[in-house]
Amino acid sequence: MSGGLRELVLPAWGALALVLALLWWRQTRTRNATAVDVWWSLSLATLALWYAIRTEGVARWPVALLAAVWATRLAWHLWSDRVRGRMDEDGRYAALRAHWGPRAAAGFFLVYQGQALVATVFSLPILEAMVLGRFDRWLVAGAAIWAVAVVGEAVADRQLAQFRADPANRGRTCRTGWWRYSRHPNYFFEWLHWWSYVLISHGAWLAWLGPALMLVFLFRVTGIPYTEAQALRSRGDDYRRYQRDTSIFVPWFPRRATGGPAPRQ
Repeated sequence: MSGGLRELVLPAWGALALVLALLWWRQTRTRNATAVDVWWSLSLATLALWYAIRTEGVARWPVALLAAVWATRLAWHLWSDRVRGRMDEDGRYAALRAHWGPRAAAGFFLVYQGQALVATVFSLPILEAMVLGRFDRWLVAGAAIWAVAVVGEAVADRQLAQFRADPANRGRTCRTGWWRYSRHPNYFFEWLHWWSYVLISHGAWLAWLGPALMLVFLFRVTGIPYTEAQALRSRGDDYRRYQRDTSIFVPWFPRRATGGPAPRQ
């Protein structure tokens, strides 16, 4: 992999860093960094195709297809949910902009370059699967896990979007479909997707970066802590009951019927 790092990964990182620098310059004019998440997903799709062109692994194109479809679907969802038709900046980035004040330009430059670095690191499991994958039962198993994960995440995203589209649900917590069994089913299926490359690569150590790092990011960096804090601010006691009733991550049966009154203290 050392040769691959020099010939494939480092140039890819440099190219992403340049593209994200241009996008950073654009957000200094628009003062809206929300779309950076979309570009992160598209970066992974681009890297997967780049690796497929430049490597010689026998399974490189099936793996590239899996990664590109997953990343493109996620990018489209993020664009539709957070960017298209909206003028306001995502709450995470608006809070950072307010916190940094006059240093916001420098702070967001680091955010954008961090996205380039993180996308490059997350591309390593995909590259490992391309190089080491074979047309065998492990490729079939990885593709099956991929299908469950991508379909599950897409269904969870759609269920939440339909719930939010009903004005009667304003201030309420979604408890339908997958959201009855997990507070973050979209994150769970996102994490599950990264196991595909572990299987396809026959358990190569770089492939383990996917599920391991994704778990850290979801629980400690950008995922669950922010989402839950925002939900508590906007939905209060209704979300606190949901927290008591519902698994935080892995889908599981509710502890009791959700949506009822809080138990007596």
